[in-house]
Amino acid sequence: MKKITIKEVAKYAEVSPSTVSRVLSNDYRISEETQKKVRKAVKKLGYHPNAIARSLVTQKTKTLGLILSRPAEEAFANPFFPGILQSIASISQEKGFSLLLASSRDYHKEHEEALKMLRYGKVDGVILMASRVNDDIVKQLINNNYPFVLVGRSLELNEIPIVNNDNIKASYQAVKFLINKGYEKIAFISGPQEYVVSQDREKGYKKALKEYNPALVRYSGFSYKGGYRQTQILLGEQEVDVILSLDDMIASGALRAAQNSGYDVPRDIAIMGFNDDPMAAYLKPSLTTVRIPVVKMGEKAAEMLIRIITEKDYSGEEIIVSTEIIERESTPGI
Repeated sequence: MKKITIKEVAKYAEVSPSTVSRVLSNDYRISEETQKKVRKAVKKLGYHPNAIARSLVTQKTKTLGLILSRPAEEAFANPFFPGILQSIASISQEKGFSLLLASSRDYHKEHEEALKMLRYGKVDGVILMASRVNDDIVKQLINNNYPFVLVGRSLELNEIPIVNNDNIKASYQAVKFLINKGYEKIAFISGPQEYVVSQDREKGYKKALKEYNPALVRYSGFSYKGGYRQTQILLGEQEVDVILSLDDMIASGALRAAQNSGYDVPRDIAIMGFNDDPMAAYLKPSLTTVRIPVVKMGEKAAEMLIRIITEKDYSGEEIIVSTEIIERESTPGI
């Protein structure tokens, strides 16, 4: 079977071969009309560009790197990651980019893997899925002028490309929602303290309270098991009206631990989570939670990184998505 060449595509679309090449590279300077003509010709003729040859010419891999920021089995056990990954992959595919995932068991290996991806030319840019306090990865990416987008925020650096929600505000609103429901003894199960999201949601929790009791704050891994264990300890030591959890996985562990400890949820104790994972509506009782638009965050992160890579005059921006409280059975009020 004869292999179709780029010259034949150009002839069919009545454009130059260089224009075909630019369209296939998602050059934003090509008009929409021309792009449609070229893509129609590509489809009609069955043209398949040589990705390796094109990368040698353009010095671009057409690949995005995704740094999970935790071990793969832990990340994919939490519905937040599959949700945001699906949207990143969808936009990447739509724009003609591949996706390369990296995960590691510790921060130093994660740091090395992120930089290795870029130094060795495996990817054109990276999406970081979380930010830590004193995060050296972000600083290294900036110092080396590597394209990146952070899902989250940096405590130390401003004016970097990020997609985030206002976690302090969202947590503050969640606590105020619980106070308005009549709950007084509001506990908070946070995540690992080295993550910015954990610190921000704890700040919002503290800000909303008239009196802060540190004995009502516990720290867990981002897992069902962690939420279960910390709730067992908490309920053995403190009287609690409601538990607000950093995410829905922790909240689901908290709910089961409370039930297994003899509490009727929500009559004896209420539970609230974060993220609005798909499972939240199907728990018994169904879980009140703060909806984070993870699909939108993934789409915005992928779109921004591709623009940074392909547009010379664009260096990214700060995008803050809105959240909302989804009220269900687990917080009926007092």
